[in-house]
Amino acid sequence: MAEAHQTRVQRVVEEMVQGLERDHIRKMQGRMFRCSADCCERPSDSMSQVHQCIERCHAPLAQAQGLVTSELEKFQDRLTRCTMHCNDKAKDLFDSGSKELAVRSLMDRCVGSCVDDHINLVPSMTRRLKENLDSIPQ
Repeated sequence: MAEAHQTRVQRVVEEMVQGLERDHIRKMQGRMFRCSADCCERPSDSMSQVHQCIERCHAPLAQAQGLVTSELEKFQDRLTRCTMHCNDKAKDLFDSGSKELAVRSLMDRCVGSCVDDHINLVPSMTRRLKENLDSIPQ
């Protein structure tokens, strides 16, 4: 993917992830650490019980991180498929005898369109992630 297009997508996705981290994940991390500390304050519990308690504290955060990772992987896969389609179109155009400049122009327009389409998906992906993060039982 052309560097400028890649930078645009990265910037938008990083802003989304930072917002989710700040507004959701960070709060979950705080709850997880406080919960884990409480587990360690139980002098009558066995080492195994404390370990299980800490694992229960970590479960919501692990679920949240899995949700975000899965959604980002799906987004990346879709963007990759779109750009591979552009590669195929460019190769077909080149194989039909078109000049390199025309092929590069087609490729740039096509990848730009993929990037625009996927950047436009970020708000709905963000909304879906926020709803899913809010639904994780604490």
